[in-house]
Formats: sequence, structure tokens, C-alpha cells
Amino acid sequence: MLRIEIILGENDVMAISEGLKEIGIGGLSVSKVRGRGKKPGPEIHASKGSEIFVPQFNDKYQIIAIIPDTKEDEVINIIKKKGRVGKIFVSQILRAVDIASGNEGESTI
Repeated sequence: MLRIEIILGENDVMAISEGLKEIGIGGLSVSKVRGRGKKPGPEIHASKGSEIFVPQFNDKYQIIAIIPDTKEDEVINIIKKKGRVGKIFVSQILRAVDIASGNEGESTI
């Protein structure tokens, strides 16, 4: 099993979610987070346009999904196609346990 973590600079959450549903990836978590990247965020004009403010952190969206190893390339291709700006991180899941049923492994996802 793999953990896919996506940090999006723009709100492409619904497009990615719908794409993942089409290939049978149903469960995912979405959070609105704040952060910064290499490039500064957009300037904000304050006080009737006389002052320019560059925020330290910008709004971003984070999606986390646990997927089977066999769907890694398919999931990454969907994210690359549906997302505009962001990063994809892939990490290995060593163990997964369903609290309610006690099942372990890929049956938990």
C-alpha cells in the first residue's frame, strides 16, 4: 500500500477527486492548509491601493489517499492531468488496521 499526499496551490480538489473515483479510489482526506513555496505569493493591495502586502503564507489544499501499489502510476497520471500547480509525495505504508473490523492489509482500504 502507498500513501499519496498532494499539495495543491490552486483548488483542483474536485477534479482530482472525480478522476480518482473513476478508477475505484474512493477514500481520501482533504484539508485546507497554509504554506509557502519557492515563489512568493501574489501581492495584495491594501489601504486603497497605496500599500502593497506580500503574505508570508498562502492558502493551499492537501489531499491524502491510501492506494494499492498496483494503482500508483494510474493515480499519479490522473493527478498530473487534473491538477495545475502543486507537488505529489508517495510513501510506503507498512501496516494498516481497520479499528471496527480488525482487518489488516489492503482490505482496510
